[in-house]
This record gives sequence, structure tokens and C-alpha cells, in this order.
Amino acid sequence: MKECFNVLRAAEQSHLWGELVFLYDKYEEYDNAVLTMMSHPTDAWKEGLFKDIIAKVANVELYYKSLFFYLDYKPLLLNDLLTILSPRLDHSRAVNFFSKVNQLKLVKPYLRSVQNHNNKSVNEALNNLLTEEEDYQGLRASIDAYDNFDTIGLAQRLEKHELIEFRRIAAYLYKGNNRWRQSVELCKKDKLYKDAMLYAAESKDAELAETLLQWFLEEGRKECFAACLFASYDLLHPDVVLELAWRHNIMDFAMPYFIQVMREYLSKVDEFAAKVDKLEEAESQRKTEDEVTEPQPMVFGQQLMLTSSPAPVAPQPAYPGYGYPPAAAAGYPFNTAHPPKSTPAPERSWR
Repeated sequence: MKECFNVLRAAEQSHLWGELVFLYDKYEEYDNAVLTMMSHPTDAWKEGLFKDIIAKVANVELYYKSLFFYLDYKPLLLNDLLTILSPRLDHSRAVNFFSKVNQLKLVKPYLRSVQNHNNKSVNEALNNLLTEEEDYQGLRASIDAYDNFDTIGLAQRLEKHELIEFRRIAAYLYKGNNRWRQSVELCKKDKLYKDAMLYAAESKDAELAETLLQWFLEEGRKECFAACLFASYDLLHPDVVLELAWRHNIMDFAMPYFIQVMREYLSKVDEFAAKVDKLEEAESQRKTEDEVTEPQPMVFGQQLMLTSSPAPVAPQPAYPGYGYPPAAAAGYPFNTAHPPKSTPAPERSWR
């Protein structure tokens, strides 16, 4: 071990930086090797060797020092370095670092490669870059795929953008946060009739849909009025539609809607009538089954039995003494003073 230290000390004193990096790599002192290459890039830095060693360092702080180094020495290779560092890199800290030095545009490939983590700082940084580059398609794809960002803040910035497509994305973001009225008003302001009708229908707000109908009539958009009738069909009240169409003399544009309404109402009436008929039929059948029918006699041998109820039993007279009738009732004289004596039976002769 002492010999190794002496060799390293000799190489350092002789300013043999390339050889010193080689020795650090062999002795697995990767942190010192990285520090030596960043301190003496002209003599010691090699792209492939640096990428191999930087991934093995124990001190993660060397990652951020290497970002400084690459910005000064090899800025065009920065994204390649970030690809190697990304498994252990704090993406929020990296975004803050590049924001402070105003180099987010330089690391845009890195931001795209790590956006699948749905990190808020990465998403907001990339969305801001896409807005500055006026890439509305990329921005729409980004906000649809990754939702971890300040949607209201982005919408408030985009609604003041000079391009209509970005204002359209602002209305889309308001819709996603259930700010239906704000979304529809922004669409009306930019004459985005289709989006306004779709958002009003999705809101499930009848008042908002009827307000949009009236606005179409005020703008003289009769075709949009007719299209909105079917887009918000389930929300509109037929009496309100009838009044608007009559007052503006556009019954022809509203007639397809009323035909559909009439068809739906008649279908409901027919369905209700069918149910009533079924109920009446079931009730009639139940009454028929519940009617009382005449009892049918059933004969078993010599006894006649009724199936409905047992025959009434005639009342029995009350007799004194355990239910046996007196002798007088049986036709025998009965003397209470001298009861009859029993006569012995005559003896039989076996002769």
C-alpha cells in the first residue's frame, strides 16, 4: 500500500496527469480520478474514460461539478454526459441549475429523455421551452402525456399569447380544470365555434349551453345554432329552443331538433303505454285467480265430505253424570229410594 502511495505521489509531483488518472483508475480511487481530469483537462481528460469513471464515483456532488466542467469545456457533449448521470441525478436540482445559467435550451434532449418520470420541474421547463419555440403541437402532446405541472399558471400565460393555437391550448387547459365558462368565453373570443360547442356539451351545464345558443344568434351564426342544438341535445330545454327560434325567425334551422324531440317523446309514451298494458293484464289475471269458486264434494266410501269446510255438528243435550243418560231416558224405571238389586244368574246343569 505504501508503494502505491509513493507511485501516486511521484506521478503527481512529476505532473504526469494522464498517468495519475490511470493509476487512480487501477486503484479504484474514482473520485480522485474525476477531480484530476477536471483540474487538468488538456492533459488528462478523455471523453470515453471520463464517462466510464464518472458513473463509478461515490460522491454524487461530483455529478454537478462535472456539469459545470462540461459547460465550460465541452458544452456540446453535455447531453451525452447527462444520459449517463440521469439514473442517480436529482432532476429537479439539475433543472434549477440549468435555469440559473440560462442553458435549458442546450439540455432539451435530456429533458425529453427524463420526462417519463413525470417530474414537475422537468415538465414545466420543457413546456416553457416549447412555448418559446412556438411548437404548439409538441406542447399539446406534452400536456396530454404528462399532467404534473401548474396547469392554471400555464393557461394564464397562454391565453395572452399572440398565436391563436396557444390560446386554444389555454382554453383546453381551463376545460381540464372544470373552468367551463372561462374556457367557453376564451373560445368565443377567438371564434373557435367547434371547441366552444364541445366544451359547453362536456360541462353538463344547461345554462351555459343556452347562453352559447343565444350568442350564436347574436353573431348571426345560424348554422352554428343548429349544430349546437345537437351537440348539447341532452342539456337544452325544448321550450327555450322554441322561443329562441321563433323570436329570430329560424324555425327551419330548429325543425330537425324538434323532430328528434318529438320522436323521443313519442317513444317514451309508447313505452309507457306498453308497460301500462302489461300491468293491466297482470292485474286482470290476478283477479281471475283470486275469485272464490264453489266447493266440489268428494266421496270416500260411504261418507260424504266437503272440500271447502267441515259439516256443522248438532248441539248435544246436557246429561247429568259423566255423559251417560239416565235410566228413565232409556225406557227403564228408576227408583231413587230403593235401587234395583242384581239377581244372580241361574246355575247351569251339566247333565
